[in-house]
Amino acid sequence: MLNISKNQLHKTVDLTAFKSGKEIFSKKYYKALNRFLLVFAGLVLIILFLPWTQNITGNGLVTTLTPDQRPQTIQSQIPGRIEQWFVNEGDYVEKGDTILRISEVKSDYFDDRLIERTNQQINAKNSAVNAYQGKVKALNRQINALKNERELKLEQARNKLLQSKLKVQSDSIKFEAAKTNIGIAERQYNRDVTLQKEGLKAVKDVEAKKLKLQETQAKLIERENDLLASKNNVINAKVEIGRIKAQYADKISKAQSDQYTAQSNQFDAEVQVSKLENSNSNYRVRNSLLYILAPQNGYINRALKGGIGETFKEGEELVGIMPAQIDLAVETFVRPIDLPLIHPGEKVRVQFDGWPAIVFSGWPNVSYGTYGAKVVAIERFISENGKYRVLLAPDETDHEWPKDIRAGSGARTIALLEDVPIWFELWRQLNSFPPNYYQPGGGTKGKSNSKKKK
Repeated sequence: MLNISKNQLHKTVDLTAFKSGKEIFSKKYYKALNRFLLVFAGLVLIILFLPWTQNITGNGLVTTLTPDQRPQTIQSQIPGRIEQWFVNEGDYVEKGDTILRISEVKSDYFDDRLIERTNQQINAKNSAVNAYQGKVKALNRQINALKNERELKLEQARNKLLQSKLKVQSDSIKFEAAKTNIGIAERQYNRDVTLQKEGLKAVKDVEAKKLKLQETQAKLIERENDLLASKNNVINAKVEIGRIKAQYADKISKAQSDQYTAQSNQFDAEVQVSKLENSNSNYRVRNSLLYILAPQNGYINRALKGGIGETFKEGEELVGIMPAQIDLAVETFVRPIDLPLIHPGEKVRVQFDGWPAIVFSGWPNVSYGTYGAKVVAIERFISENGKYRVLLAPDETDHEWPKDIRAGSGARTIALLEDVPIWFELWRQLNSFPPNYYQPGGGTKGKSNSKKKK
């Protein structure tokens, strides 16, 4: 009834007197509603005090635990031209298997007998090295012979000098004797002249003494001449010694110069041999690079360079390969504000794309379809998406991860933190507060003092 009219019927007519009115106005429907609201409020109150596990959620993808197990591409160290493929996409290859064969595109390596010709050059240079070594040895022997000959010549010259000095001494003694003789002859001559004047000596005797005096004077001059000649021989002997030293020094220096030249040529030839051997080794390695081999056991993902006859530069990606034996892991990303709450060894729940799951992030024990993981590494520098990368490994104490998941598939992660009441978590979310800061295995710093749920 709308009670639009000023003549209100319910004031003039008792509706409870009617049977239908009694049926309607006798029932109190609000009692059931009050009872429902009371029960609901009690349940909400109880729920507010239930434990809730604080968590940090993140999205990531499946990867491998170690870098050598991740998908990789195979490059060529040299430029080339594709000649033949030995595998198809999806094939399994073992380490060392040939994937494709390439050919050279540089004219410096077109010669099929390049290694053989390089070996011939090496042999020729080795012969030159041996020849220079022989020349050095011969010159060394020549230098030793010249040194021995010089010693003999010098010894001979020294003996001659000694003889000349002894001859000077002998001539000097004879010269002094000649001086003595001439003094005696002069005194005898003067005495005979005096006696002859006194009539005691004959003229003949005086003339004989005069002749003897002249002979003695001539003898003195001869002895003096012999002494000067002996002294001159001494000087000549000394000059001869100097000449011999200079002569053999010149010969030895020339031989040593030839020896050093030969040694220099030998060293230059050895350098050329070393360069040729290095080039030969490089040619051999380069020939081995004409076959692209599998670096490890795995599956061929995709050929990045196709066809026959296509050329490429060094370092270009040719084919992708996925290792066969891998240890799966999950990489996820967390906000910088949540990074202090993540520690190595912490427990994390993982939900994989394509695997059915019923997830209650706050009640991990009642979740279904999630798998256990633990933190093994935390990136030290922020990623391009503005978050920090965290690497997760399977938890050995939890259920084994599905065997059919592949690297690269998506994953959702839930890092488990502290147990707090639901009302506290609602209050935290409404105020945009971060989860409680804590240290694993120790006391917490925050509202709750409870330990992290294991």
